[in-house]
This record gives sequence, structure tokens and C-alpha cells, in this order.
Amino acid sequence: MPQTYETLLVERRERVAIITINRPDKRNALNIKTREEGAAALEELRADDSVRVVVITGAGDKAFIAGADIAEFAGRTAVTQRDVMTGQSLFTAIDSFPKPVIAMVNGYCLGGGCELAMACDLRIASERASFGQPEINLGIIPGGGGTQRLTHLVGEGKAMELILTGEIINAQAAHAIGLVNMVVLHEELEAKTMELANRIAEKSPIALRLAKEAVKTAARSSLDEGLRREIDLFALCFSSEDKDEGVKAFLEKRKPEFKGQ
Repeated sequence: MPQTYETLLVERRERVAIITINRPDKRNALNIKTREEGAAALEELRADDSVRVVVITGAGDKAFIAGADIAEFAGRTAVTQRDVMTGQSLFTAIDSFPKPVIAMVNGYCLGGGCELAMACDLRIASERASFGQPEINLGIIPGGGGTQRLTHLVGEGKAMELILTGEIINAQAAHAIGLVNMVVLHEELEAKTMELANRIAEKSPIALRLAKEAVKTAARSSLDEGLRREIDLFALCFSSEDKDEGVKAFLEKRKPEFKGQ
């Protein structure tokens, strides 16, 4: 039986699972419990072969995740905070998740929320969404990957500007710099996200996993190393039944039926 959680909801819609951060009274701020439960939910979905794509969003229509739960910072020592950040990390759990993960950003996406969205593979934003790393205004810096992933996504100059000023930008500006993949009308956000998720979920689970690994390698290694890894992963596809089905379906001019084998 699927697990139940205090701070989030997990729903399965055929091949797509939706994780909803469910703390609307706190604008879905990430506390320790939410981080732990988020990692546990991903572990549950990792083992569920019926799920091919995961969508993460926030409850309500105001916030995706407005940031970390700042109340937990009060009185916390440097050692304690480092232990929290180096423990079971929700950001790492998302980043290392073998299946595609889409952030469905429905509102405020700030601080830890922006870091969580950047750990996802794709980001679809409502026209009402806003993005930023405003930690500098609290006398701290991003600590959940913000300085690293933001730089990879938008370049050093723009990342430096957003992090040093703490500026919050709208969805259109986020799209213009490459922080989000798509901006849609607020009322169409779920439909457009699910359309994309289902389109991806039709593909071979094996090819999706290997493609995701190859792209992530490109961002984290030299070109030569990435090219070598791509060849290995490409060749590995040839050991799957999905590859045989894909080729056969192409030659027979029909839609393939991938089984993840």
C-alpha cells in the first residue's frame, strides 16, 4: 500500500505520479519533516515500475514553495545546520532520481523552493509564478544547490546578479534567462504539465533513464568524458527489449508499446 504523509500528498494518474507539498498555510515552506517525507516519497516512487514520470507542485494557488521554514533557523548553530543540509537531502533525492521529474510551478518559487525546482529536470511555470534566491536578505546564502544549479542553468553573470541582489523575477523573465522551460496561463498549468508528462511517459523507461544520465553527465564533466559516457549508454540501449520494439514499430509504421524491459 502507498504510504501516507503529514506534509505532502502523493497521487498516481496512470503512468504519472504527482507529489504536492501540502503546507498552504506556510506557503508550502520546506521544513525538516517535508524534506524527509519528500525523500521518502521519491524512494517509494523509484520502486514503482508503473510510474514513469513524477510531477512536483505546491498546494493552493499562491505558492509552489516559498522557501525554507525560516522559523527553524532561529538559534540553530553552524554545526547543526551543516548536519541538516548534509543529511538526507530532498534536493539530492530529486537530482539523482532515475525517472524524469517536472516542477509544476504554480506561484512563489523562492529560496529553497527555487532550489528544489532547479533540481528537477523540467520546470513549467504559471504566468503568476515568481522566482528568486533572496537568502542574501537574511544574511545567508543559498545552501540547497542554488549557487551551483542556478549558475549551470543561467550562466555565472545572471546567477551572480540574482543571488547578490536577492531580486525576485516573474515567470516571463525566468523563461527569458533559461530558468524555466515554459510559461503557461495559470488556469492551464496543470493541463499543460500533465500533457507534457504523459507525452514523456509514453517513451521507453529505459531510454528515459539513460538519456537523463547522459544529459546530466554533460553538465558535470568534460566534453570528452561526456561523449565516452554517451556511447556507453547508447550501446546499453541495444540490450533492451524496448529498443527492439521501437525499431520494429518504426519499420511497421505503428506506435511502439514500451514495457521498460
